[in-house]
Amino acid sequence: MNTLEDLANPLPLAQALIRRPSITPADAGALGVLEAALEQLGFACRRYPFGEVDNLYARRGTASPCFLFAGHTDVVPPGAEADWQKPPFAAEAGDDGMLWGRGAADMKGAIAAMVASVQRLLDESGEPDGSIAFLITGDEEGPAIHGTKAALAALAEEGERFDHCLVGEPTNPNVLGDTIKSGRRGSLNCTLTVTGRQGHVAYPERAENPIPALLTVLNRLLARKLDDGVSPFQPSNLEVTSIDVGNPTTNVIPATARARFNIRFNIAHTGDQLSTWIREEAAMVDLDFDGSITADIHVTGEAFLTPAGPFTTLLQDCIQAETGRRPALTTGGGTSDARFIQLYAPVAEFGLVGATMHQVDERVPVSDIETLTAIYTRILSQYFRDRPA
Repeated sequence: MNTLEDLANPLPLAQALIRRPSITPADAGALGVLEAALEQLGFACRRYPFGEVDNLYARRGTASPCFLFAGHTDVVPPGAEADWQKPPFAAEAGDDGMLWGRGAADMKGAIAAMVASVQRLLDESGEPDGSIAFLITGDEEGPAIHGTKAALAALAEEGERFDHCLVGEPTNPNVLGDTIKSGRRGSLNCTLTVTGRQGHVAYPERAENPIPALLTVLNRLLARKLDDGVSPFQPSNLEVTSIDVGNPTTNVIPATARARFNIRFNIAHTGDQLSTWIREEAAMVDLDFDGSITADIHVTGEAFLTPAGPFTTLLQDCIQAETGRRPALTTGGGTSDARFIQLYAPVAEFGLVGATMHQVDERVPVSDIETLTAIYTRILSQYFRDRPA
């Protein structure tokens, strides 16, 4: 694919990655493209397959400190390809100055910038006084069970250690240099199920209607203001996403009723604390019939914060030097694989502008990929010079 000389240019690698339709959990050869590039740069590469998912770990050097780049090559489906102005996996970069394609923003463009930054660091400064590693998964957009989480556990068992990590998620809402994600809220999903007894609406005494009990539980949960926000986090919120009884008729009391909700929570809570609260609230609802209330709860990530300090200041300084903007440290938005990495090393996220990610016509300016490469190069250079705590 690429020769060693042109790896300093991120565009060809970004295009090669986008041309692999790696829709979760299919890899479609994307990790192979990346592995070949990293091997050209002297990285020792290992694959970590779990279930249907493949993961790539690569490391150059054995000394400390170890700076870890993390990210994902899997992408969401493109939708109807006829709705795209340019084919979603053609990776066209034309006279408009844009790189088009699924994954351009989220986050194959950033991965290419990471690789190019290593080449530029070696060209400009020679061998770093430490190690550089990559952990790239094919399961960030999916269940995230067999991706970064599983690979990190396996690497820890093998004795791998990281000092700091930068994830290349598209953190900027408007322009490059807006935002660093220095933390994320946690996420909890719950399915509440109330079981009663089916019957005819004209004979309610012969049935046990689960719907009022379900609504009572939901109202109890929604009545609580979880918190007012904990700086730098916004307030936690509980959102009901589905209420369903599966009842196509108008004259039947259903046997079961279900509701689903999600809680996005800040560091005022833990997943265990919220799970206990949900179950306690459900248990306090008095069923006046022989039925049951169950809560199926899954905490998909805990809230975390990388405190402002030498590492985040280094990132801000380098981004400002290349863009003229000093990025804010924020914790909003959804979840990312940083929620797993934070258990192993201080982690922050910075990548391209995410305005078109997951949309039809996903695209990023080629100039932004170039600037991001310059930012990553400066971060690596300053990191190994200053060795932040």
